Amino acid sequence: MDHAKVAGEVVEAVGGASNISAAAHCATRLRLVIADESKINQQALDDNEDLKGTFAAGGMFQIIVGPGDVDQVYAHMVSDHGVREVSKDEAKEEAEAGGNIFSRFIKMIADIFVPVLPALIAGGLLMALHSVLTAEGLFGERSVIQMYPAMTDYDALINLVSSAAFAFLPVLVGFSAAKRFGGNTYLGAAMGAAMVSPSLLSAYSMTDAAAAAKFWAYTDQSSVWHLFGLEVSKVGYQAMVIPTLVVTWIMCLIEKSLHKVLKGTADFLLTPLITLLITGFLAFVVVGPVTRELSNYLTYGINWAYTTLGIFGGLIFGFFYSAIVVTGLHQSFPAIEIPLLPSNGGVGDFIFPIASMANVAQGAAALAVFFKTRDAKLKGLAGAGGVSAVFGITEPAIFGVNLRLRWPFYCAMVSAAIGSAGVALLNVRGQALGAAGFVGFVSIIPKSIPAYLALEVLVFVISFGLTFGYAMTRGKADMEGRAPAAKAAAPVAAAAASSAAPAPAAAPAAAAAPAAAVAPAAAPSFSDEAVADLSVSSPLAGTAIPLEQVKDESFAKGMLGPGIGIEPADGLVVAPFDGTVTVAFPTGHAYGLKSASGVQVLIHVGMDTVKLDGKGFTPRVAKGDIVRRGDVLAEVDLDVIREAGYETITPVVVTNKKKLGAITPVASGQIQRGDALLDVAPKEA
Repeated sequence: MDHAKVAGEVVEAVGGASNISAAAHCATRLRLVIADESKINQQALDDNEDLKGTFAAGGMFQIIVGPGDVDQVYAHMVSDHGVREVSKDEAKEEAEAGGNIFSRFIKMIADIFVPVLPALIAGGLLMALHSVLTAEGLFGERSVIQMYPAMTDYDALINLVSSAAFAFLPVLVGFSAAKRFGGNTYLGAAMGAAMVSPSLLSAYSMTDAAAAAKFWAYTDQSSVWHLFGLEVSKVGYQAMVIPTLVVTWIMCLIEKSLHKVLKGTADFLLTPLITLLITGFLAFVVVGPVTRELSNYLTYGINWAYTTLGIFGGLIFGFFYSAIVVTGLHQSFPAIEIPLLPSNGGVGDFIFPIASMANVAQGAAALAVFFKTRDAKLKGLAGAGGVSAVFGITEPAIFGVNLRLRWPFYCAMVSAAIGSAGVALLNVRGQALGAAGFVGFVSIIPKSIPAYLALEVLVFVISFGLTFGYAMTRGKADMEGRAPAAKAAAPVAAAAASSAAPAPAAAPAAAAAPAAAVAPAAAPSFSDEAVADLSVSSPLAGTAIPLEQVKDESFAKGMLGPGIGIEPADGLVVAPFDGTVTVAFPTGHAYGLKSASGVQVLIHVGMDTVKLDGKGFTPRVAKGDIVRRGDVLAEVDLDVIREAGYETITPVVVTNKKKLGAITPVASGQIQRGDALLDVAPKEA
């Protein structure tokens, strides 16, 4: 790679050095804070063979260069083009400070809720299953449980598991929010647990006088505390989002302030104690009661506006919902939806069925493009994106097809508005969170399921028909592949908006890697066996997992190369072959090695562990060192990583796949250091 040339190409593609507010890098990628994202020439970056991919995350535009190259490209960007050099933490702070207050708030909410959503969706679908089993009139006059009493206990267990994420939601939100606010995640979880303690009256029961009286009689406790001259109700915060967010934010401020004052043993012992003590009193005496009322009024207000405006409220919300998805604002909706659920004392969630109408409309529009376009690439995008959208994941359809062609997006907006007006007219409400599409009927209150499905079909037909009709007339040129170029900012928005959606699985390594020969880079001290050996053994003991399960887009999608993930059982990291250390970060979290036979491997210990700045890592090698298979590369304290709230899963990937043949993971389940991990074939002649 010509590092100076690549640096110049990157700077030019992102709009020049003046458009880069700050720049940093990690083991594999450039992390750029961009002033004006509309100036990014995404096509130039995509076409650059030396770059492995781009995506937006954490307010930064990230460009994957690869280990051993990224630091040199970065150095040329700084020295040759005057790009402002900052640390990773400074870049993160600048990225978070970018944009207006409202957009930063929405991004914060999204960062907190996206990791929690899988638990909520799973719980919501289980709640829906419980409702299907217990609803009368759905499959006849009697419910499934009444017809088959033997299923009663199975349903009871399903109901127990389904409600866990909602009943203990403050624990999940406290953990996730503490990570976002830079505090100790376990203190956040502990504070969340205190807010739903069994010694408090459940918030679910506080509106039922008989249930409340029975509760206090059973626990033999007074219903209030007498604190600071005030009477403080002993009421829990089940399913409460806003109180938990504010309490966790305050907790993190207190914790970080104490870290600056206390040092060493005093910090270790006293900071958690003082943090929880002060936060606990503030949570129940001041913050909790105030924010609980604020949360209630916010939910009631939005619900009132929707019900008061009637079909016009549904029509307006449905029309703009897909546009809201483009901005990423929809990530904040769970904070409003959760209190509306019947299981939390609400009348039902109206946002979910409207989101379903919008998703199906976008999917139908993309499928209409699929049937009309002659462009093979666009047809592939439209087919896959359309199917994905009607089952709840719209970003591929919106950003890959509909926004690019413009009119399909507008046709879908109109169709969604019609369906959403029907949602308001027929008062279709959700009883749980779920997949907002055709399969979302299981999350709808049973009596409204027929209306929900009828509206979904209506929306699909209208959106498909409008888009197909457009394609027959003025959209013909677009459908044949002569579509106007998408705005450069769109891919950035797409990457940001699609963070709540599941990442697509990485392509199989053997198919993704072009066949290629190894040019042996044997050092004089390497044996003939090492020069001929292309195998990669495990650098860790633990559990092998597919690479696509790694919680980092660049690894999961195979952007850095094919490989495998390892959940380590201990912190000893060893060399996977005889070779040379090409990358050894001072922080000790990532290592690049080149085998005697020419296989280049990246070992990245944990996810986002660069943020630990070396804490918990003890490197045993440096760049340029010669290592033998089994030599110790680093010793890692896995507890430090976990206590900081980071994943310990370690990707091991081959970064020079173009110079090799098929690369096949051969390990699964429990593995030991030195076990066969990756089978690498030589390049075919």
